[in-house]
Amino acid sequence: MLESLEMIKAFRGGDESVCRTHPWLFMLVSAEERIVNLERISSIGELAHANPVLDYVERTLTILDSLPLSYWIKELLEEVLAWAETAKGGTVRERLHWTRSGVNLFLHHIGSAQLYERHVLERRGSMTPHEQMVHTLIRTHGLIGQHIRGEVALEENAPLSGLVQSGQLTVEELSRLLVPLNQCIIGAVSEPLWHAVKEETAQLVVRIAEGAFDEEWSLHDRLRRLRAGSIQSGEDFESELKRIGERVDLTIALNDLRNMTLWYVEAALQDFSLEEFVKVMLLSLRAEGEGSAEGRKGTEDTSGLAIHPEMPKPIRHLSFETLMNDMYYDYKGAKKLNVYKKRMIEQYLRQADWEACLQGAVSANPHLRHRIVRKPGLPDTVFFTFEFSKAAEKLIEFCIEAEKSPLYEKAVLLLFDLFGLRRDAYDRFHNEESYLEDMNSTGDYKQVILEYVTGTVVLDIGPGGGVLLDLMEERLPHVRPIGIDISSNVIEALEKRKRLEQRSWEVMKGDALRLKQYVEPGKVDTVIFSSILHELYSYIETDGRRFNTATVEAALRSAYEVLSPGGRIIIRDGIMTEGDAWRRIRFLEEDGMTWLARYAADFQGRAIRYEPLSANEVRMPVNDAMEFLYTYTWGAEAYVHEVQEQFGVFTPSGYAACIRKTLGPEARILVQRHYLQEGYAEALAGRIELTDDAGRVTALPDSTCLFVIEKPAEPVK
Repeated sequence: MLESLEMIKAFRGGDESVCRTHPWLFMLVSAEERIVNLERISSIGELAHANPVLDYVERTLTILDSLPLSYWIKELLEEVLAWAETAKGGTVRERLHWTRSGVNLFLHHIGSAQLYERHVLERRGSMTPHEQMVHTLIRTHGLIGQHIRGEVALEENAPLSGLVQSGQLTVEELSRLLVPLNQCIIGAVSEPLWHAVKEETAQLVVRIAEGAFDEEWSLHDRLRRLRAGSIQSGEDFESELKRIGERVDLTIALNDLRNMTLWYVEAALQDFSLEEFVKVMLLSLRAEGEGSAEGRKGTEDTSGLAIHPEMPKPIRHLSFETLMNDMYYDYKGAKKLNVYKKRMIEQYLRQADWEACLQGAVSANPHLRHRIVRKPGLPDTVFFTFEFSKAAEKLIEFCIEAEKSPLYEKAVLLLFDLFGLRRDAYDRFHNEESYLEDMNSTGDYKQVILEYVTGTVVLDIGPGGGVLLDLMEERLPHVRPIGIDISSNVIEALEKRKRLEQRSWEVMKGDALRLKQYVEPGKVDTVIFSSILHELYSYIETDGRRFNTATVEAALRSAYEVLSPGGRIIIRDGIMTEGDAWRRIRFLEEDGMTWLARYAADFQGRAIRYEPLSANEVRMPVNDAMEFLYTYTWGAEAYVHEVQEQFGVFTPSGYAACIRKTLGPEARILVQRHYLQEGYAEALAGRIELTDDAGRVTALPDSTCLFVIEKPAEPVK
């Protein structure tokens, strides 16, 4: 085992004395700040009780220990890897001292090289050729990987070529060093990542060893590398870049990027669209123009904030580290994107036209502005971020805290009111991904719809995660499925998945109540409302109020008027039970009665009635009982949304009456049936006992209806 690994093992075993004889280890274990690329971790909360830098260094050394290398290479690389992350270590007091004495703690590879050099000079006063080589390898540590990501020009590795030019190493020897070094550096982040870039790394190592830096990457290539994560998530990079290029000459607008290195750009911006990414880059480059005026003091940047007066030096480094750290938080033990901030920033950038971004003249929102910051001792570096007002920050914190509370809906509305935005009725914010996954998990239940699809052009209203679109594409190859949703975020997610999975179905943003604005009337063969009419009923205001059956009628009319002759409307949704029967619920879980009391207070659709019979039993009207139990099956995660929705809108006869009233007698109801959806009984087993009003055990009533309505093939005379 490598000596460095033995020292780390001894420290982890409780022997802190090893830190006194190994300064690099002391710096790493004494780290009080958690400096880490959040792109590479799954939980922010865990950082409070971990030392991610020490863990990473240990992984690099473990990989090195496993490689079949000659002794001199392994010994050299061990020293490099032990020291390469030391600029991320040290106590807060030590780091302050290092900064004041000229150590660059932002550029960690440079700072670590400076710390290594100081250590050597304090011991001996000068560096041996071996130590100079170690210093150079630390100084260029990680730059090949950053080049592959589009962050750093290959020429930044020029000091490595100097080892060959000075005669310290041959081209072959440098290559034999750099490949395993980068295997340790990249493989410690992710072994699959190393295998993905192994071949390109080897090619770059040859170019570096030979000093071949004359071949510059194009702007297109660099942007594509910077957007690699977004492209892997389904971004249509080429089409989007072409569309932006029609508005802005990017070669000129982003020319200053050629001489800059970028830091944490993908970690901070990969969840934003390409257009938003480019706008951020344009705003970031404003710092170059502001910083070029000599003698300027107290200058203000485009956000109205004072820039540090240390300005004349050209900008070489552009960092998004502050923004990265601000864009994530812990949600139930997992790292989550702060979607509240993301939506606010998206709106800010959407309102900034291209000319404003080019001129740096974006109008500041009272509660949000972009900020370009310089820090003392780093005259060639700028930090870009977005700054929220104190009120906005507190309100966003409130939204995060309210995520499992009935206050959540009100908190989100307050946030949107603060920024003057209209809330998307189906925007589920923090759990949107899990919501779409839940919708896709209902695919087996939706298959029954396929039996009644007619024609070729089929609209799926509110497609959720796209499971029904998938089913139609796979099982009805003659059909052209089109998903229509009012949520921009749902459409964006579906478009990305379509590209990733190479699906042929289509999606478009549209309003279910105004379908003729998006498709030509008479050209649609089937319109599907699968578990969406109850959401329209619950969220859309008609005549100034929600929970209005006029909304359902408007949706039916909207669908009917775009149908071709012989076309069909298919409805699969919640149902209420006919009559006014009562049911008794006996809770088998301790918090059941608390759940019901909370639900009755929070449910928005109508007043929920119940009569307590004992500490764990109640008597309720059957439809109130089932409306509650539908939410009870979903659990706490979905609670704050489910109390906003009424699942059962009509009884079977009520649905039929609504259809006839709205569409007239010529509309034929081909199928009218209702059933208990599979899964409800299983979800409630062991949690409740349901009986009739006489106390006899009874089955759950039907939960779901299926209606198929056909438009006449010829006009009714």
